Amino acid sequence: MGLPSDSGLELYSKWPSGKRNLITDIPGVKVGHATIKDGEINTGVTAILPHGGNLFKEKVMAGCAVLNGFGKSLGLVQIEELGTIETPILMTNTLSVGTAAEALVKYMLKDNPDIGVETGTVNCVVTECNDGRLNDIRGLHVKEEHVNEAINNASEDFEEGAVGGGTGMVCLGLKGGIGSASRVIPVDGKDYTVGAIVMSNFGSSGNLVIGGDHIGARIKERIDAESKKDLGSIIIVVGTDLPLSDRQLNRVARRAAAALGRVGSYMGNGSGDVVLSFSTGNILSHYSEKDIIDIKVMYDENIDKVFESAVEAVEESIISALYHAETTTGFRGNKYYSLREFL
Repeated sequence: MGLPSDSGLELYSKWPSGKRNLITDIPGVKVGHATIKDGEINTGVTAILPHGGNLFKEKVMAGCAVLNGFGKSLGLVQIEELGTIETPILMTNTLSVGTAAEALVKYMLKDNPDIGVETGTVNCVVTECNDGRLNDIRGLHVKEEHVNEAINNASEDFEEGAVGGGTGMVCLGLKGGIGSASRVIPVDGKDYTVGAIVMSNFGSSGNLVIGGDHIGARIKERIDAESKKDLGSIIIVVGTDLPLSDRQLNRVARRAAAALGRVGSYMGNGSGDVVLSFSTGNILSHYSEKDIIDIKVMYDENIDKVFESAVEAVEESIISALYHAETTTGFRGNKYYSLREFL
C-alpha cells in the first residue's frame, strides 16, 4: 500500500517502490495484527516476522538506534551487543510490554525445546508507544492470545492505519498508527528491497510537513488544536534483503532521524524514538560446527543508496500511517482526525 497514487499527496522519491509498497516486499518478511477496539479501548499488537523459518535457529543480522530514549522497549541491549534478532518483533502499548514478552517467550519455547536447557535463553524483542490518549491503557487489555493472533495472522499483505499496535496511536496532532513503504535499489546488477514499517505516535500538533509543505499549520487552524509538547513516540523498523553487517545496520538505523525531520519531528524530550534494522541477506545459525563462518557485506563507499532509500521509505511510512488511519473517538471522549479529513 503505502500512499496510493490518488491520495493527492506528493513525496519526492528517487527510488521506485516495490510491488506492494510495504516492508513485505522483502522476500520472506510477513506482518500481522491483532486489533482491540471497544468504546474507550483502542489498542492491539503488531508482529513483524523477518522470515518464515525458526528465527531462534536462523537469526537475522540486526542493528538499532535509540534516537531519544524516552521508551520502554525490550531486547535492545542484546541487539546492540550481538547484532542479531532471533524472535518476531512486536509492537504494542507501553503497559503491555510485559504481557507481550511473556507470550513471545512461550511462542519461542514451543518450537525450541533446547532454549534454557541445552543452550542459552532467548532475547525477545517488544517495542512500545503510549496509546493512552485514545486507549484505556491502565486496563491492560492486551492478552497473550492477542500476541499469538498477530503472529499467526502474519502475511505479505496487511492493513495500515489504526490497526494492531497502532490502533490507539496519535501522531502530529492527528490519528496515527501503522504505516509501511518500500524502495527498490539496484546493486551489482540485481534489484534489492529496502522496506520500513512504523508505529507512529509522535510530534506536536501543527508541525506536520508533507513533501516540504507545512500542511500541519493549516490543519491546526481548522481544528483549533491546542499546542502541546512532543510527548509521543515512534517505533521504526527498517529491513532489507541486502547483505549488511550489524555495524552497517546500525548506520542505517541512525539515518531514520532524517526522515523524522522531514515530516516535522524534533524528537522532543518526552518522545521515545527507537529504530530497529535487520537484513535477511545474512542468516546466522544458532549452532555451528565451525569457528569461522562466512558473511557478505556491502562496500561502505557505495552504501549511500541504502541510506537514501531507507529515509524515503521511513518518511512515506509515517505519512501512510496518517493517511490510512481513521478518525477515532476514544478514551474520555478524546477525538483525533484522520489526515484524509483535510485533503
